[in-house]
Amino acid sequence: MSKRAVVLAGGKGSRLGPYTTVLPKPLLPVGDRAILDVVVRQLRACGFSDLTMAVGYLSHLVRAVMSDGSHHGVAIDYHEEDRPLGTVGPLATIDRLDDTFLMMNGDVLTSLDYGALYELHRAAGNVLTVASHRRTVNIDYGVLHLDPRPADVRRIAGFEEKPELGYVVSMGVYMLEPRALDFVEPGEYMDLPELVLRLIDAGEPVGSHVFDGYWLDIGRHDDYERAIEEYEQLKPLLLPDEAALTARAEVVR
Repeated sequence: MSKRAVVLAGGKGSRLGPYTTVLPKPLLPVGDRAILDVVVRQLRACGFSDLTMAVGYLSHLVRAVMSDGSHHGVAIDYHEEDRPLGTVGPLATIDRLDDTFLMMNGDVLTSLDYGALYELHRAAGNVLTVASHRRTVNIDYGVLHLDPRPADVRRIAGFEEKPELGYVVSMGVYMLEPRALDFVEPGEYMDLPELVLRLIDAGEPVGSHVFDGYWLDIGRHDDYERAIEEYEQLKPLLLPDEAALTARAEVVR
């Protein structure tokens, strides 16, 4: 049974200029194909063949490249933003989000199994599940822990030389139930953190699935350069078997 996905492909990607002055970020090439091409192939392999592209900046290029999705064995329609609405804002006016659906950024490279995330989300009974990843941030300075009492010269209670701080961060991939949309007003600008906080305040179950496999959010120049360097080596991990995809495409058609 076909599952529904919303792919966010409307941002300007200003941190990746000047590349994104001519191409929207999801269409930037890695290896022999665009990032968005990899994403759509992965979604299809995981049973998500009913896709909506939320587009805005340079949307005509996304439409020209992805078309109606038939060459990928999926059905693609488009939701055009006349002004930026954030990560979550577009959901309020996208049709047919009446069952569990996936929402993700269109510039994510990961080996995450979206079908497995769907099942884990349903089993947990969450209204929203955030796919997450462990990240370590290296601090290039000596970090002081100071006595909290105010003074011109405060006592040092501890000292760490170039510590590593561990965090669990959002991967830009989410699974949602339709009732999450009750917390988003049409035309309202909203990013995902605001929706999470509203749901928590309302007592709705919000969860996280921590994924320790490959994940790269292509938001900066060094991320993009890393994606280009690693793609050929990781291609077998990122792209499903083409013969299997062709068989799935015939079923969709």
